[in-house]
Formats: sequence, C-alpha cells, structure tokens
Amino acid sequence: MTTTTAPVATTERATVREDLVTVLCGTLMISGLAIDGWAHKNVIDTLEGFFTPYHAVLYLGYGLTAAWTFRLAYVRRDRHPQWWRDGWPEGYRLGAIGALVFFAGGFGDMIWHQTIGIEIGLLPSFSPTHIIATLGGIILGTSPLRSWWASGEGGLRAAAGVAAMTYAVMGMLVLLNYGASIMTIAPTRPYEPVLGDYGGIIDTPDEFLVVQGVFSYLITTLLVAIPLLMMHRRRATMFAGTALILGVAIRLMVINEFPQPHLAVAAGAVAAALLADALLVRLDAVRGPAAVLRLPVAGALYSGLVCAGQLLGLHLAAGVRWSPEMWAGTVVLTVLLGGLLGMLAARPLVYR
Repeated sequence: MTTTTAPVATTERATVREDLVTVLCGTLMISGLAIDGWAHKNVIDTLEGFFTPYHAVLYLGYGLTAAWTFRLAYVRRDRHPQWWRDGWPEGYRLGAIGALVFFAGGFGDMIWHQTIGIEIGLLPSFSPTHIIATLGGIILGTSPLRSWWASGEGGLRAAAGVAAMTYAVMGMLVLLNYGASIMTIAPTRPYEPVLGDYGGIIDTPDEFLVVQGVFSYLITTLLVAIPLLMMHRRRATMFAGTALILGVAIRLMVINEFPQPHLAVAAGAVAAALLADALLVRLDAVRGPAAVLRLPVAGALYSGLVCAGQLLGLHLAAGVRWSPEMWAGTVVLTVLLGGLLGMLAARPLVYR
C-alpha cells in the first residue's frame, strides 16, 4: 500500500530585476509623500479636500507598487495554483498585507479630508488615517529589504534593500517631523541656569528648548541607528548609513524649502554618515563579521559621528552657543544610545 503526500509549497525568491522595479515604484510613492508634505506646509490655502495633484502622485506610486507586488505572485500561478496564498516571493507576502493596510488608511483619509478638513501644522503627524496609511506604505515598500535579507546577496540586491529601508525611514518622518534634530536650532541659543530669590533653579523657556534639542538628537539616533544596525547585522554595506541620513535630509529639506542653517546641518550629517560607513566597512574587513561587540561598536560609532556632524554643520552655519558640557554631553548620549541599540541587536551569547 502506498501513500501519497500533497506537494509542499516552496517559497521562491524574487529576481534582482523584480526587486529593482519594486524600488522604482516605491520611489514614486515616497516622492509623492514628500510633495504632499510640502503642500501641507506651504500651499495649504490652495488645497481643497482630498483630491489634489499632490495626493495624485502619492496614490499613483502606491497603486503601481501594490499592483506590481500582486503581479509577482500572479505570474507564478503555474507553479502555485493558489497564487494568492503560495505564490509570493520571499519578503513580498507581508508587502501585500501592507498594500491592504495602506488602502484602508487611504480610504479613511479621503473620508477624513472630505468631512473634517485638511490638517496643518503638527496635525498631519497625528492624524489616525495618516498613521495607518504610513504603516501600510512602509510594510509594502520594504519588500525588497526582506528579499535582500532572505538572499544575503550584495551588489544590486543590496542596493535595492538599502533603498527600501531608506524609504521606510523617510516614511516614518511623517510621524516624526517635529522631532528631527536636523531642524532644531536649540544649540544656537545660549543657556544659563537661573537662580530664584530663595535658592533653587527656576524653569525657563531656554531650559525647555535645551531639553527639546537634546531629545531631538536622541529621537533621530533611534530613527537612523536602528535600521542601520538591522542592515549591518546582515552584512557591512557601504553607503547604507549615508543613504538613511540622505533620505531624512531630502525629506526635511523639500518640505521646508531648503532653509538655512538646516541645510548646513544636513550636509554635516551626510558627511559624517559617509565617514561612518567607510569606517564600519573597514572594521569588518580587519576584525571580521563575527568580531566581539561588532554591533555595539557600529551603533556607537555611527550615532556619535552623525550627531557630531550635525552640530558641526550648525556651528559653521550659525554658531553653537551651548556650553561644552551640553554639546559634548549630547554627543556622548547618542554614542551610548547607539551602543545600547547595538547590544540589543546583537545575537545573545550562548553559555555552555
């Protein structure tokens, strides 16, 4: 007596060309997001409702990315008859779910705009429909990133993965525009503690500005160091950290129409990230990918250099007036935060 077993569906891998096309579609989607952000900030008086040319670019990019993602499963239907379940290349099944989440958020955003109105100022960052659509777009657009992680390849596959991760970070800025250190001018304002008449320190607006400035450097460290470590854990990739900072800078500069001194801050951050990339690749070549404390060192080095680059760019453009304790302490805090993130990202030690 013989028994037969049903064939087990195997997950295929997208080709490099398929990943690159996904990135190309994602480029249009993230460009539309940046244009829409610029419109919300600069031409709000001319916007009426949901149906604007700025939304058109964004949703065209989304439509192309979603259609391409579903096509990748559909064209494999000869090998996977139930293609909607089994035909997805590695990394793209989750992307398809992201497409549905984005659709839900986008449909809700249309109703929101047509009934409640258009968000201005900080309100777009807190709109529930924007948050849902952003989450879906990030999941959808990072399919090439997951494809890269599944393959472990370099070259164009790695470039597609880095680009997808960069777009994800740019998408997160929809929710964190107000917290990005590239846009803070807090270090240009001097701070002196003020004593009360009966002793003790009096809270002043300058003090709150300092705290806000320091927090912005820590938030930006979280925003870029976590994805850098996720990629570096897979393999050392030149320009990975630079791409993340460049994406953040492009998003913020476009929305705010390339202001000074922030443009100089962005230039300093990009230059510092490029130096960090070169050092991390060199460290891997010398110490090896299995070196002790590899990820904590990478997180600390990258975070500290990016923070220092921002402060240097701001100083050259407008003058940093924080005391040495404050600006040096901020750099040290980002170094420690980056190192801690690296420890969390590292594989746990196995004791025998």
